[in-house]
Amino acid sequence: MCLIVLAHRVHADYSLVLAANRDEYFDRPTAAAAYWPQAPQILAGRDLQGGGTWLGINRQGGWAALTNVREPGVKSGGRSRGLLVSGFLRSRDVPLHYLEHVARMGHRFAGFNLLAGKGSELAGYSNRDAGVRRLSPGIYGLSNRLLDTPWPKVKQAKDQLRKMLHGPDFRAEQLWELLADRQPPPLEDLPQTGIDRDLERALGAIFVQFPGYGTRCSTLLMIGYDGQVRFSERRFDSNGRIAGQSDFVFVVNA
Repeated sequence: MCLIVLAHRVHADYSLVLAANRDEYFDRPTAAAAYWPQAPQILAGRDLQGGGTWLGINRQGGWAALTNVREPGVKSGGRSRGLLVSGFLRSRDVPLHYLEHVARMGHRFAGFNLLAGKGSELAGYSNRDAGVRRLSPGIYGLSNRLLDTPWPKVKQAKDQLRKMLHGPDFRAEQLWELLADRQPPPLEDLPQTGIDRDLERALGAIFVQFPGYGTRCSTLLMIGYDGQVRFSERRFDSNGRIAGQSDFVFVVNA
């Protein structure tokens, strides 16, 4: 997943408002968001190649999301990083303790950022940064560098989310519009991550379109202070057209 923007305990009605785009090769086998047959407490999409998932929630209200760290020339073999997300969703651990466990074995994986939340707690960890962080209420953005690295699409998404949440008529549908922005940033604003500049610009858009690769799905996750969860996934084909949508609503189990 290449963009996550979230508001943690900012809105008067929602303890979490999260919008995310997963960018991936279109030939990588993937299952749409659903309750997992072998772990029915988990609601998430599934990576059928590496196992695990990029974003999901369980019936107890624990959620996690992951992005890879862009490291040109570094081999990404080994265990799938998506297993770190599903590992939290399968557990009953609190976010901080789980991420401290992950930190002890983080060297076994290619570069990643992992966010985990439950109730009033939100924590983050990257194996390309120092230590686990407990995150205070606020608005955060994450792409393929460290949390809140000010890449153009991260700054743009955070600014738009902030405006939405402080507006008089915030609606979940506004988040789809945020995630659908296909305009790449100006060349002079791009980060330098060691890849071709044309590719850098294509990947710099919030919604990515590139031959064989791009935004495979957009996801909204909203958790009310009353425990009601809304989870929606919108899927896209290789031409950027909507190919399907799944919507789920449930109340967190005590």
